Amino acid sequence: METERYEIGMIGLGVMGRNMLLNMADHGFPVAGYVKDPSKVEALRKEAAANDIKAVANVQELIGLLRRPRAVMMLVPAGPPVDSVIGDLLPHLEKGDLIIDAGNSYFKDTNLRVRNLTEHGIQFLGVGVSGGEEGARHGPSIMPGGPKEAYERVRPLLEAVAAKVNGDPCVAYLGPGSAGHFVKTVHNGIEYALMQLLAETYDLMKRGLGMSDDQLRDVYDTWNQRELNGYLIEITSRIFGKVDERTGKRLIDELLDVAKQNGTGMWTSQSAMELQVPIPTIDLAVAMRDMSVFEKQRETAGEIFQRPIPPFGGDRGIFVEQLGHALYAGMIITYAQGMAVLAAASDKYDYCLDLATVARIWRGGCIIRAALLEDIRQAYCHQPNLPNLLLAPELSTKVLANEKDLRRVVSAAIEMSLPAPCFMTALSYFDSYRSAWLPANLIQAQRDYFGAHSYECIDVKGTFHTDWTKS
Repeated sequence: METERYEIGMIGLGVMGRNMLLNMADHGFPVAGYVKDPSKVEALRKEAAANDIKAVANVQELIGLLRRPRAVMMLVPAGPPVDSVIGDLLPHLEKGDLIIDAGNSYFKDTNLRVRNLTEHGIQFLGVGVSGGEEGARHGPSIMPGGPKEAYERVRPLLEAVAAKVNGDPCVAYLGPGSAGHFVKTVHNGIEYALMQLLAETYDLMKRGLGMSDDQLRDVYDTWNQRELNGYLIEITSRIFGKVDERTGKRLIDELLDVAKQNGTGMWTSQSAMELQVPIPTIDLAVAMRDMSVFEKQRETAGEIFQRPIPPFGGDRGIFVEQLGHALYAGMIITYAQGMAVLAAASDKYDYCLDLATVARIWRGGCIIRAALLEDIRQAYCHQPNLPNLLLAPELSTKVLANEKDLRRVVSAAIEMSLPAPCFMTALSYFDSYRSAWLPANLIQAQRDYFGAHSYECIDVKGTFHTDWTKS
């Protein structure tokens, strides 16, 4: 009998939903998928002929196929589409059923949905999923948040389909409410910054050193064999070797220099500002996506403010080595900023995040997976309450070892008139964070002068106000 025998239902059979469903079936779970588009239903039926997958185009039929208490996963675009699906599901669900939102939802929306569905007796998990199409099909990093008992219901399935590192599944219960979606948002903010840092290394080598696509491919491939090893480095190397079938040229050189965003980077910056946690490297990465969209204005400004890029006068091989070291320092500083946001959010929103666990499940499957994450995991294992990764002995030693090369790269970018805002902000964040004194006393004085906001003193407690206009 088809009725009530399927383990989970999937709503949304796009790239992510279809591949996740196939992944589940590969691991022996009977699953059912729903989408309104009959062509997608038929495509899944053909693709899943050898697996225990049922594809339908009717919500009521989908619900009737599921084992009680039912579990339904959504992989649909964030925002109104999620609420629309929930609205379609509610008339057919019973108390104790579970809805899983595995899309990139804004964490505050997740909090609202948790409260609303709890009133109906429906459990809700907000689950971050990272890894793209390949990850969904063969093993993503999965970041669940919500009721612990709801996670336990689907834990065997999620552990089965998640990426594995040394046999360890890259999934773990992260915390209540919107913990999973918040962690995924910060993951994406870190992703923005790492991608921008890589784009800046590309610019410095292409326009600054005049390197060819083949040379760039080899540099990134070499970096990926060393301490910089990671998914983004790996795919960057492959990108420079890809030939456009239409033109016969390297595809990278045929792409428009415009990079849009889907909102998760912006949410990371917004959340950090609300939590009063500085993340300037992530902020600038978001800003540079926005800057790229103004291509016509940039062309006009380029005509007005023409400047030749001076030829590089040093040893190119040495500079490429320095650039790799600078990138490594920048990566550590970027992760430090992202993890600081997670630490603050954990306290503010009562997530009780275990940051060692976060680093552990990011080691495989996700877009920001890198060898560095094992060092980050160990740092939090040794010091669970570490307020900032830059205070971890092993990581601080690595930053100090590469600090001079980070400064050299920033200086070279300035000399060549090439933009490197994420390298610059990474260095400035590092210098600010390690500065026992900052000139904020002047800002205190200015605020009190024009707005009577008061100030605090070094030698006495309390707040004070001065009439600065009196001589």
